[in-house]
Amino acid sequence: MQTISENKCFGGIQGVYSHASEVCGCDMTFGLFLPEGAADEPVPVLWYLSGLTCTHENAMTKAGAQAWAAEAGIALVFPDTSPRGEAVANDEAYDLGQGAGFYVNATRDPWALNYQMWDYVAEELPSIVTANFALDEERQAITGHSMGGHGALTMAMRLPGRFRSVSAFAPIANPSQSDWGRKQFTAYLGPDEAQWAAHDSTLLMRRLGFDGPVLIDQGSKDQFLDLLKPEALAQAMMERRQNGQVRMQPGYDHSYFFVSTFMPDHIGFHAAALFG
Repeated sequence: MQTISENKCFGGIQGVYSHASEVCGCDMTFGLFLPEGAADEPVPVLWYLSGLTCTHENAMTKAGAQAWAAEAGIALVFPDTSPRGEAVANDEAYDLGQGAGFYVNATRDPWALNYQMWDYVAEELPSIVTANFALDEERQAITGHSMGGHGALTMAMRLPGRFRSVSAFAPIANPSQSDWGRKQFTAYLGPDEAQWAAHDSTLLMRRLGFDGPVLIDQGSKDQFLDLLKPEALAQAMMERRQNGQVRMQPGYDHSYFFVSTFMPDHIGFHAAALFG
């Protein structure tokens, strides 16, 4: 693992690190915020999964999460959204290829060689950060925005016992029924829609649910609302009697202005689960 940068931040350290990923077959970069208390003992950790076109850097610099995480005594991990490099398959479209890994393990060429983002975020990166930093792997939570909200919800439901809480900002909530999902699933996983169900949070909510609290925030003026389909997930949560909230926030769009506005609520929500 290589240290790219480390900066003092709200009493803690905001670091950026790179490492050779075995599962993705390339070098990967991630951000990690450690609050001041990590100097004395392992601290709880909140994973933040970013959306389409993002790298590890977008949420790290735009979400305003460090101030609230420092106050709560929680570490933040900011993974990248896809493998990177000249040898890694890509596409001219912004919503496929590099920057658009969709948190799945691709099985189709040319993507299968590198696009193993489920295994990277669920297994490889956690083993690296817990081995090298003072993180309490028994106290974890997960959140994300847009494509990252999709990733956070699907991982929370498919990895029971891993996360104490899950939240999402404007998640892609029903990707098997949306152009943000059908296109990527077809490319990465193939045309058999039965293979997509494991990566659709609405379908997973109906089948599995989550063994903890859920918080979803969605802006009413989101320019991508028809692609996100929050009403499908809300209905599935109601049908399952899921412990959680879906909040429609009047006037907010899809941007990091929206995310940063409600970040304090989400950090507080996860802190209650991590320390409660």
